[in-house]
Amino acid sequence: MNTSKSPLSMFEVSGKVALITGASGAFGMVAARVLAGAGCKLVLVAGNETSLEEICDECREIGAEVTAINARPVDEAACSDLVRQAVDAYGALDILVVASGMNKVAPIDEMEPETFTSVMDANVTQSWLLARAATVQMKEQGGGKIVLVSSARGLLGHPAGYTAYCASKAAVDGITKALGCELGPQGITVNAIAPTVFRSPLTQWMFEDTEKAREVRKGFLARVPKGRLGEPEDLAGPLLFLASKASDFYTGHILYADGGYTAG
Repeated sequence: MNTSKSPLSMFEVSGKVALITGASGAFGMVAARVLAGAGCKLVLVAGNETSLEEICDECREIGAEVTAINARPVDEAACSDLVRQAVDAYGALDILVVASGMNKVAPIDEMEPETFTSVMDANVTQSWLLARAATVQMKEQGGGKIVLVSSARGLLGHPAGYTAYCASKAAVDGITKALGCELGPQGITVNAIAPTVFRSPLTQWMFEDTEKAREVRKGFLARVPKGRLGEPEDLAGPLLFLASKASDFYTGHILYADGGYTAG
C-alpha cells in the first residue's frame, strides 16, 4: 500500500465483522458506535436486554448491520457459542472487542474471597476464554484483531479497596502480551486499551459541580498532564487504530488512554 496517496485507507474496516461483548457498558457502547460508523457488521453482546436493544437500534440508525445477543460470556461454552453465532450471521470474525467485565471495591479484610474470584472471573477468565474462542476462527481465516480492555490500574495500585480490580487488569495485561507473542505469527494481533477515569454512568458524579466531586477531581487531576478527566471519544481513536490495518505491526501492546496519568 502506498500510504502517501491513501493514508486513511489504513483505517478502513468497512465490511469487517466485529464481535463486541459488554456492548451496553460504557466502553462497549463507544466501540459499537465507532465500528458502526466505520462500516463494520456488528454482533453486539450484553446481559442487559433493554440497554442492548438501545445500542443496537442506535447502530442500525447509523447504518450498520447488527445482530444482538442477550447473553454473558460466563464460560467456555458461552464464549464459543458467541463466536459461532457471529460466523453464522456474517461468515467471519475479523475483530473481537472484549468490553465486558466488573469491579467490586472493598478493603482486603472486608472483601470476601468469593468477591475477589468473581472479579477475576469476569475480567480475566472471560477475556481469556473469548480470545481463545476467537483464535480458533481467526486462525482458519488467516488473521484477525483482538482488543481487550485493561486499565491504568493494571499498572498502578489504588488505596481504596481495589485489590481485585488491580490484580485482574494486571492479568489482562499479561494475557495481552503473551498472546501478542503467541499469535503474531498467525496474523492475529492482540492489544489492550487501558483508560483511566472517563465519563460513564458509574463515574458521572466525578464530573459534577459538587464539593465532593471537586475535591476528588483536584487530587486526581494533579497527576494528569492533560488536566482533565477522559471522555468517551478519547477511546474512539485508539479503538479504530487497533481494529484496523493501521495497527498490523502492533501486538502485545497496552495502549494507555489516560491523558498522561501513567507517564508521571
